[in-house]
Amino acid sequence: MIRRFLALVALALATAVTPAHAQRVKDLGGFQGIRTNQLTGYGVVVGLPGTGDDNLEYTVQSMKGVTSRFGLQLPPSVAPGLKNAAVVMITAELPAFAKPGQKLDITVSSMGKAKSLRGGTLILTPLQGADGQIYAMAQGNLAVGGLGADGADGSKIVVNTPSSGRIPEGATVERAVDTGFDKSPFVTFNLARADFTTAQRVQDAINTRFGPGRARAIDGVSIAIQAPEGRDVRAELMSEVENLTVEAAEAPAKVIVNARTGTVVINSAVRVSPAAVTHGKLTVRIDENQRTSQPAPFSKGETRTEQHSTVGVEEEKHPMFLMAPGPKLSDVVKAVNAIGASPADLVAILEALKEAGALKAELIIL
Repeated sequence: MIRRFLALVALALATAVTPAHAQRVKDLGGFQGIRTNQLTGYGVVVGLPGTGDDNLEYTVQSMKGVTSRFGLQLPPSVAPGLKNAAVVMITAELPAFAKPGQKLDITVSSMGKAKSLRGGTLILTPLQGADGQIYAMAQGNLAVGGLGADGADGSKIVVNTPSSGRIPEGATVERAVDTGFDKSPFVTFNLARADFTTAQRVQDAINTRFGPGRARAIDGVSIAIQAPEGRDVRAELMSEVENLTVEAAEAPAKVIVNARTGTVVINSAVRVSPAAVTHGKLTVRIDENQRTSQPAPFSKGETRTEQHSTVGVEEEKHPMFLMAPGPKLSDVVKAVNAIGASPADLVAILEALKEAGALKAELIIL
């Protein structure tokens, strides 16, 4: 199992060191302002088969607020049966350029003590953005993937999360978000990861396609592009920019280790200086046994129990090997594989190489 794991790491390294290929600009980032917006709402789910909230004060207020929309005023002393209703939070994402009338998927999650939302219906609820404006209206029947069941003796079983569900196309967009991409004399393209070399290459690709001075790298993330007036003309320009091909710069040298699972990921930029490495494991084993001492007949002796311990030490010895300088770290994996080290031992060796200055990379331990 260990050798198979290390072989997979070596295979990943061999694949990583192949020459870089050109990527589309759209795969490196996105235009500023062209983004999704988060929407939230507070509503009530009804029609539950006795799995709703308990008689909580805010649930009672929510139910009275719902009934008041239809001109029905419940007396202050009357509390509706809440086992068939639940107070929920609704979340959704509003895509860029979403227009009124388009549909959105929504997620509905219980806020109170509801055991399950299965079989419930969300009452018409407004969804607001961060600015407090209403951008969509939500309503519909929930699709719940989890379930729960209770026994008469108090035992219960829960599968997944029955207190949360989704409504596909459960919200309708009522207001569009102004991206403002057609108002500025520039459109700005932002890289997903900051890299001055990649930003310079994107700038050069745009200037080669549209003429010198058309694009300018502001920093390691943003490239400002002069854009003509008119939404349709700008949309055409942005489409052409997104489909330009650029060879992204090589990522910084990193070794990422997940200490809980023993997973090690090494990129192709890692370099190794000469180093000598030895690996060994010391195992101490203690066995405890009890012996019974039985006296001879008619000797008036007493039966006794004696403790007997056996202590042994086992040490696995491995020869020291020389880590020669190489253009990649796959040589390290091959050497460690040769001595039969476990993933945990590989992590220890990498940490030691880093401390010794032989590992030219950032070591990240999750």
